[in-house]
Amino acid sequence: MIRILHFADLHLGVETYGRIDPTTGLSSRLGDFLEAFDQLVDYALNNDIDLILFCGDAYKSRDPSQTYQREFAKRIRRLVEKDKQVFLLAGNHDLPNAIGRATSVEIFDTLNVKNVIVANTPQTYRIETGKGAVQIVALPWVRYGKLLSRVDTKNLSLAQLNQKLQEILTNWINAQADALDPRIPAILAGHLSHSEATVGSEKIMTVGRDYFLLRSNIANPSFDYVALGHMHRRQTVAHPVPVVYPGSLQSIDFGDEGDEKGFYVVQIDEAAPKGRRLKDYEFHSIKTRRFLTIEVDTNTDDPTATVLQAIAKKDTRDAIVRTYIKVSAANEGLIQESEIRKALREAYFFAINKEIEREHRTRLGGQPIEGMTPLQALKLYLESKKTPKEREKLLLEYGERLIQQCSGLD
Repeated sequence: MIRILHFADLHLGVETYGRIDPTTGLSSRLGDFLEAFDQLVDYALNNDIDLILFCGDAYKSRDPSQTYQREFAKRIRRLVEKDKQVFLLAGNHDLPNAIGRATSVEIFDTLNVKNVIVANTPQTYRIETGKGAVQIVALPWVRYGKLLSRVDTKNLSLAQLNQKLQEILTNWINAQADALDPRIPAILAGHLSHSEATVGSEKIMTVGRDYFLLRSNIANPSFDYVALGHMHRRQTVAHPVPVVYPGSLQSIDFGDEGDEKGFYVVQIDEAAPKGRRLKDYEFHSIKTRRFLTIEVDTNTDDPTATVLQAIAKKDTRDAIVRTYIKVSAANEGLIQESEIRKALREAYFFAINKEIEREHRTRLGGQPIEGMTPLQALKLYLESKKTPKEREKLLLEYGERLIQQCSGLD
C-alpha cells in the first residue's frame, strides 16, 4: 500500500497578530507556522509515509526572506534524510513577479537535492517509491501570460480570459490523462480554484487575478485522486474521483476561525486494478493557533459587567481574540477597557472593537428633524421617550417659555 501525505498552503511569513521576539528579532507567528509544519514532518517520519505531496504556497511572499527559506529547507531535509520522497508544486505565492525569475522553491531543483522533485511548469512525472510507482500530473499555478499571447487576449474581458485559459488547461489535462500508463496509479496535483470550491482566508491573500477550472473537468476518471492547493478551507468532492483541498496548514486570520487544520493521508493499492486503487484518504488534524470572536450586545446599565461575563464563558487562553462590543452612545463612557484587557490577559493577542449605536433621528410628517422648529423637535423627543401625557404637556409649556426667552435675547 503506497501512503501519500497531501498538504498545501503553508504560507511561511504570515506575521499578522504576532509580536517580535526580542531574542531573535523574528515574529512570534513564525513559531506558529513552523510548529504546525513540524507536526506534519513528525507524522511523516513516524507513520510509514512514502511520498509527501505539497500542493503549493510554501511562503506568504513571492520573495521570502532567507530565514524563512532556511526554516523550510530544514524540514525538507529531515524528510529526505529518511529517504522520503518529496514533491513540491509551485503555487501563486511561490511565483516571482517577472517571468524568467526563479520560483521560491526552485532552489531544491537547482541543487539537485535527493528525493525532491519541484514542479514549476505543467508536466507529468513518474515517481518511484519504495512500494511502487506513482504518476503525478502536475499543474502548478499558471500565469495568463504564460499561455495566452497578446493576440489571444486582445479586447477580451476578464471572464473571457478565464474561459480561454480554462479551455487550454482542460485540454492539457485531458491529453495528459490519455497518455498515462493505465497500469500505474495516477494523481492530478494542482494549485488552482475549481468551480465548486468555497473560499476562506485566501480571499484577502490573492496575488494577481484568480482563475478557476470546472470541477467536472479535473475529476477525470483516469486519476485515482485529485490533490489540490490554493483554498485555505478544507473541502472535498468525492464523485467520480475525490477532489481534495486539505486547507492551509495553520490558521491565518479570522477567515479560518473554527476550521480544523491538518493534512490528508492517502492510501493507494498499487497492485489493484484501475478504478479500485484508492483505498482511503483520511484527514489528520494538528494543533494550531485558535481564532475567537466574542460579540456582546451591552443593552444593560452595566455594560462592562456584561462584556466580562461574555468573556468568562469563552476559553481565550493562547487564542487570537477579537471582541465586538455593541454599546449605546449614552453608555459608551461606562465601558472600562482596562477591566476588559485584564479579562483577556491570557489571550495570545486581542483587539477590542466598539460599535457605538448612535440615536437615529426620525422624521415627522416626512421631514427630517433639521427642518423642524425647536418646539416640534422637543415634542418628537418626548414622544419617542414615551413620556406620560401630563408630564409631556408640562415640559412642552416650559420648553415654549425657554424658546421665547432665548428668542428675546436675540
